[in-house]
Amino acid sequence: MQLLPAPVRRFAAWCVVILLASGVVYVAIRLCVEFRTAVTPALLALLGTALLRPLHRRLVKAHVQRSLAAGLTCVAVVAVVGGAVYIVVSALIETGDQIVASLRNAARDIADHFGAAGTSLDDLASNARELLGKFGGTAASGVVTGISVVGEMLAMAVLALLLVFFFLRDSDRAVGTVRALAPRTGADMAEAMARRAFGAVEGFMRGTTLIALIDAVCITVGLLVLRVPGAVGLGALVFVGAYIPYLGAFISGAVAVLVTLADRGFAIALWALGVVLAVQVLEGHVLQPMIQSRTVQMHPAIVLLALTAGASVAGILGMLLAVPLTAAAFGIVHELQGRYAGSKSPSGAPPRPASGSVDS
Repeated sequence: MQLLPAPVRRFAAWCVVILLASGVVYVAIRLCVEFRTAVTPALLALLGTALLRPLHRRLVKAHVQRSLAAGLTCVAVVAVVGGAVYIVVSALIETGDQIVASLRNAARDIADHFGAAGTSLDDLASNARELLGKFGGTAASGVVTGISVVGEMLAMAVLALLLVFFFLRDSDRAVGTVRALAPRTGADMAEAMARRAFGAVEGFMRGTTLIALIDAVCITVGLLVLRVPGAVGLGALVFVGAYIPYLGAFISGAVAVLVTLADRGFAIALWALGVVLAVQVLEGHVLQPMIQSRTVQMHPAIVLLALTAGASVAGILGMLLAVPLTAAAFGIVHELQGRYAGSKSPSGAPPRPASGSVDS
């Protein structure tokens, strides 16, 4: 190795580091996929804890016992989520037929204008019935599989709720646990990185939830003014889609505009498109800089790459978890950058603050 020039040796060392890090990340991802039944509830519980910790902290400051405060927080979450699901499901049941009819009309119009010669919706429907008759057994087995998947999702949701309770109750011991697991010489570094990562996730979850609520309310009000069928259900779709940056907003907005086009006509659809675009501009230029100014700021290209990687690993759930996990990774990187820059600063000079630092 001494015969090689110094730049070549440095390049080789970096290649070894990158390969080792890539191997560790790949093995970790494969293990998470293999044990996804346990890993998924834990990750969802961490996101829920990051979102609910301020409420739990307020209850503890009000001299409520920690276990009781954690239980009350979980009960409040179940009540709020259950009530929201009830409202959304009721709205979808009442207006679901209208939304489906509007989408069917839009598909018929598209088929009439852009469909192939000799092709109609009736032909597609008859072909679909033939395929359904041929693969009826497969469909039945798919229903059974779907039922088992729903049961697995419910079990993971219950496990995640229980983990949220324990994470909230024992959050005061988290720092001690991190310092106990880390080497003695690196305890301070491990604690700082853990605080920075959790602070980034906490800020992301709180900011995204508030932005999603504002977006959903604004779009729902706009659709109600335009008398679009299923406005409440479409607003709920906007709220859920906001947790998947860029892609979720695009899909939910496209569905709202398409429903408006099919039911209210082209002119009203343009107004609906204007409402959606105005809300998106408000989110991108006002809400995100104001609300998420304390979180790790990531370039849109990095967000899209994270979404793509999450989707390839775990589908929709991976897309939901990809961005907050990436925010946590960026928090750790910024913490390391800040400490490294501080150690490299001249003697007697104050450490240079890291770019994009987050207060945790």
